[in-house]
Amino acid sequence: MLKIRKSNERGYADHGWLKSFHSFSFADYYDPQHMGWGNLRVINEDRIAPGTGFGTHGHRDMEIISYVLEGNLAHKDSMGNVKGIPPGDVQRMSAGSGVQHSEFNHAGDATTHFLQIWIQPNVTGIVPSYEQKTFADSAKQGQLRLVASADGAQGSVTIHADARLYAGLFDGDQSAQLKLVAGRKGYVHLVRGEIAVNGSRLAAGDAALIDGEELVHLTLGKSAEVLVFDLRA
Repeated sequence: MLKIRKSNERGYADHGWLKSFHSFSFADYYDPQHMGWGNLRVINEDRIAPGTGFGTHGHRDMEIISYVLEGNLAHKDSMGNVKGIPPGDVQRMSAGSGVQHSEFNHAGDATTHFLQIWIQPNVTGIVPSYEQKTFADSAKQGQLRLVASADGAQGSVTIHADARLYAGLFDGDQSAQLKLVAGRKGYVHLVRGEIAVNGSRLAAGDAALIDGEELVHLTLGKSAEVLVFDLRA
């Protein structure tokens, strides 16, 4: 089974300083048909206006990944981390027993555009932790680069969850396949451009929800940037 979720079917919130698309139910957006997919709970596509951001707030028992597309995301947390997250970096924060953090766009004239991803952990109450790594475009061009996994394989960031996250850039005749073990779910989020997933066409912001398929097959990319999740069912 492969189901396409179009970009304009997502929830949307405009707070002035923040414009956010919600792939799954979040805050004031509630859709009982879209509460998550496997252990993937949140994908928010956020645009933060210049000089604004999320004030200090808390999280518990969630694996949180930030994937910046444009601008820079300033991060500060109760663990003592003060970081800037540029495009190409993947940030992982394991909230565990509880963490406070803020996220800000310090630029005076540029929007920060990023994806906020939450994955449900397979352990709870752990000591909070933070990790951030850079993944060059060259490592993602025409292939799926593992950027987050439970075992930190291939230099990916380590998440405390039964999930693997890949990022890829595709154009022209470039293609890639990801094998799904029986009982696993796949989820493809097209960040930008166009691509075909198992023959079905996606445009920017669209997603493919995959269950009961052996492969995720990506073809016919047009300036495409894509995230592919291998998830616990």
